[in-house]
Amino acid sequence: MRPPFSAPLTVLGIESSCDDTAAAVLRHAPGEAPEILASVVLGQQDLHAAFGGVVPEIAARAHAEKLDHAVEAALAQAGIGLDGLDALAVTSGPGLIGGVLSGVMLARGIAAATGLPLIGVNHLAGHALTPRLTDGVTFPYLMLLVSGGHCQFLLVRGAEHFTRLGGTIDDAPGEAFDKVAKLLGLPQPGGPAVEAEAHAGDPTRFALPRPLADRPGCDMSFSGLKTAVLRARDQLVALHGGLRRADRADLCASFQMAVADLLAIKSARALDIYLVQTPAAPVFAVAGGVAANATLRARLEDVARGAGASFLAPPLALCTDNAAMIAWAGIERLRAGVPAGSDLVARPRWPLDTQAAPLLGAGKKGAKA
Repeated sequence: MRPPFSAPLTVLGIESSCDDTAAAVLRHAPGEAPEILASVVLGQQDLHAAFGGVVPEIAARAHAEKLDHAVEAALAQAGIGLDGLDALAVTSGPGLIGGVLSGVMLARGIAAATGLPLIGVNHLAGHALTPRLTDGVTFPYLMLLVSGGHCQFLLVRGAEHFTRLGGTIDDAPGEAFDKVAKLLGLPQPGGPAVEAEAHAGDPTRFALPRPLADRPGCDMSFSGLKTAVLRARDQLVALHGGLRRADRADLCASFQMAVADLLAIKSARALDIYLVQTPAAPVFAVAGGVAANATLRARLEDVARGAGASFLAPPLALCTDNAAMIAWAGIERLRAGVPAGSDLVARPRWPLDTQAAPLLGAGKKGAKA
């Protein structure tokens, strides 16, 4: 007989929403710190490198081929078998539908064979709840989720209660970094490549725009910034017959600074809204792959300090896509009373705040974010 969800739990998490195939085993007893017994992430960068971005069909095939190996490796690393688990948690959206389906189908198969409870997890909730996994942060806290596909400010009030304060109305910052890297002939993933190139550049050389910075609210835009980089590049190519290394470094540094400025301005506004609630221990947390950028982290930490809030950025391995955050979000949902088996439909779109107006439009499948 499985223990009640208020008892110590050992959960297998599965994540396959984009281009990382991941599995993890997490153990948690109420009142104690969670313990990550195993975390396996199998990347696909080499498969997509020649295409300048993630190809959904290639990603889906790779997930189908690697997911069972990732699960086996995680169980071996944790030193337990399937009979040592109390539940399963799997990303069931949002994401590239082929990858999401691969993970959901594997999890369903394991649940059918073992009788283990299975719960679907919103990938964004995995990121948003990571500060509770790593640092035991109490509700409510302010989260900036900033990644390749998403950028939004969230008031995290509970495991099932998220209020979106604003977000990008077009490209996410990570997407903009990738596109700028491609424009400048840098390798993918673009975030680390642009950051490395920016180290040698002058961030004040190019007067790039800060879209929506002068407008009230917490919404952001990065598409126009990317276009400004394209125009600056074309002017340099026309002037010099090509893009010189120093020019590229200056463009990268100027672009990175523009992103940092915009995120800092909007973060200050989000903090103002959050602090009105007078939380006992205010926390501003950031998660997602773009949170690995040292320049952006430093600016956001300064903003938090200026507002009197603690700043928290999880370790890099837990900022980028991983399955430990999915296992933890599954535990949070189960302990919040969400029944096992709920939300187990594979979804390409699944907004955390279902009451907020769509940022990126909607179609037959619902709001994108």
